[in-house]
This record gives sequence, C-alpha cells and structure tokens, in this order.
Amino acid sequence: MDVDFTPGPLDRDATFYVAGHRGLVGSGIWRRLEENGFTNLVGRTSAELDLKDRDATFAFFAEAKPRYVVLAAAKVGGILANSTFPVDFLSDNLRIQVNVLDAAREHGVERLLFLGSSCIYPKLAEQPIREDSLLTGHLEPTNDAYAIAKIAGILQIQAVRRQYGLPWISAMPTNLYGPGDNFSPTGSHVLPALIRRYDEAVKNGTELVTNWGTGDPRREFLHVDDMAAACLHLMENYDGPDQVNVGTGTDVTIKELAGIVADAVGYTGEMDWDTSKPDGTPQKLLDVSKLAEAGWRSSINLEDGIRNTVPWYRTHIDTIRE
Repeated sequence: MDVDFTPGPLDRDATFYVAGHRGLVGSGIWRRLEENGFTNLVGRTSAELDLKDRDATFAFFAEAKPRYVVLAAAKVGGILANSTFPVDFLSDNLRIQVNVLDAAREHGVERLLFLGSSCIYPKLAEQPIREDSLLTGHLEPTNDAYAIAKIAGILQIQAVRRQYGLPWISAMPTNLYGPGDNFSPTGSHVLPALIRRYDEAVKNGTELVTNWGTGDPRREFLHVDDMAAACLHLMENYDGPDQVNVGTGTDVTIKELAGIVADAVGYTGEMDWDTSKPDGTPQKLLDVSKLAEAGWRSSINLEDGIRNTVPWYRTHIDTIRE
C-alpha cells in the first residue's frame, strides 16, 4: 500500500504518547511539546508500564488511544555496558520496539517517530555518514547488539509503511547530551561520564584525571533540546521510508571534548589517557543533508551546551539516575 500523507502541523489537542518520557531524549521531547502547546501528553514510567510486557503494552494503547507517538524508550549505555551486557541490549530493545510498534499499528496510531542511534552504521563507514550507508559494512563490535536492535526498528517502520500505508518515520540522532542524561560511572556515554569525572576531580582536589583510550576518536554531539526540536520538525515536515540523520554536522576529538568539559567544570589539573582501553569507532560524523533539506539545523553549540548541562548535573546529583 502506498503512503498517502501530507506533512503539516500536528493537532495540539490530540493524545500524544512519549514512550520513555523520563529519559534523556524523551524528557527533552516532552519539554518541547509542552512549549509548543500540546495539551494532552501521555507518559508512563517503567514502573507503571513495562514495555517489554506485550499484554501490558497493548492494554495501555487500548486505553490511552494515542494519535501520535514518539518511541524514545530504550535500554541505552556506553561502551562498557554495551560490551558487557549484549544480550540485555538486544533482547530488551527488540521487545520494547516490537511491542510498541505492533500495539501502535493495532490501535491506529496516525503518526509515529522511531528514534534510533548513529551506531546503526558500519564501523568504517565513509565520513560523514549518509543514510544509505546502512547495512553496507560491519558494525562496531562493542555495541553491535544494540545496533542490530535499532536496525530492526528501522526496518519495521519501513515494513509498516509498505504493508499498512502508515506515515511512520525514523530519526537517527548522533551522540546526545544535556539535562536528564545518565551520569552513571558504569552505564553512561562519554560526555556525561567526563562531566561526572571532572566535576568529582574538582570536588576532591584531584590533580590527575585518567580517561579511556587514546583520545583521538572524533565524535559529534547534539544537545537534547536541539534533538527534541528536530523530532517535532520532522513529524510536521518530513515523510519518507528512509531514516533521517539528526546531528550538527561537526565533530571534535575526545581529547578536545575532555578539554571543553574540564573548562566547564573548572578543572585545572592534568589529564592522562589509558590506551589499553578501547577507543570504539574511529569517527562518527553524520551527514545531515537530508535534515537540512527538510528545513532544520541545530542551534546550540557544544561549548554552550556543556556549560548549561554542568549546573543541571550539580543541582540533580543526588537524584539523577544511576
């Protein structure tokens, strides 16, 4: 069935379910939707609704009857977590995705945005990475299980479009950061891990901080508020089967990133690099041409974004998720 849909403004009074509304991305999207006048937002914590439970997920959709959905719920983590618990990252994410997408189709969700990750692309993909690089090479081994789950989500969105004609779309963000992030010493991604490490060094008077790897890999970072703005823009302005890369189009080395974080928290000591630890992918920079063609570009630069994230971290340090 062909998709017959014309993008345009979403109904601000319609029921809008944000799956994963307490996480980094979901909370950012929730804030963005509130700021843009959406009056009937629906969210459930994992304690209230386990999306791995198929029956519970279907029952929720039958009761809530959302017209729009953003699927931001996922089991996420950094290199250590991904490489240590690949079964969890594959199994949990596949179940969440299949349950939510099947329930959404069963109950007639009109517009759905599935959120993936830039790790879906091959480890040695040509830089910057275009959307058509998907499935053209081997994945980064340290997070291949998570990547496969997200690739399955993209393919399910495409299959729903082909079989049922629903105007669902996928967005693939680069590395995200900002309020609501996971700052756990063992489960966080590189940027929040650096913020925590350097902030603790300031508090403890530490004069030497050791980071993982060589510091040479290049990474792209997008503030979660920019990501949320891009999601709403895509839901109202884009329709197509291919996933859309969401990023800034610029990157920095991990060493440069560590320097920016150190300046933001006020760390003045030395930094060292443990080269016995893995670097991961040498570079991950997204080609954001398709996003630009859809009419959106990022507006929060990395230095400002990190400076704004540090106070949030310090304010919420006793309550942030581990």
